[in-house]
Amino acid sequence: QVQLVESGGDLVQPGGSLRLSCAASGIIFRIDTMGWYRQAPGKQRELVASLTSDGSPYYADSVKGRFTISRDNAKNTVYLQMNSLKPEDTAVYYCNADVVQVGLTWSYNFWGQGTQVTVSS
Repeated sequence: QVQLVESGGDLVQPGGSLRLSCAASGIIFRIDTMGWYRQAPGKQRELVASLTSDGSPYYADSVKGRFTISRDNAKNTVYLQMNSLKPEDTAVYYCNADVVQVGLTWSYNFWGQGTQVTVSS
């Protein structure tokens, strides 16, 4: 099995910064796309940013220019640097990854447990 463990969520003032991390562990052969979703109270979960294994990023319009996604393939870890945070960024942030496990040729999609980001003065 594969586990995704997020860290870095916190309470931060508007305009502040946070860096989220998500480490994948288990019997992993390869990780394709890794990404971050978020879900605010009463709202649907939405894709914030994603990054393919060859380095192609995607950003939601609401975070372009403020958030940066990166990954360390050797550590099976994805990061989300969040700058100029706004109250509307408040949500639980979830890590997501398409993982090909050892012995398989297709990927399964896995989710982390989520980490709370609160932007408030």
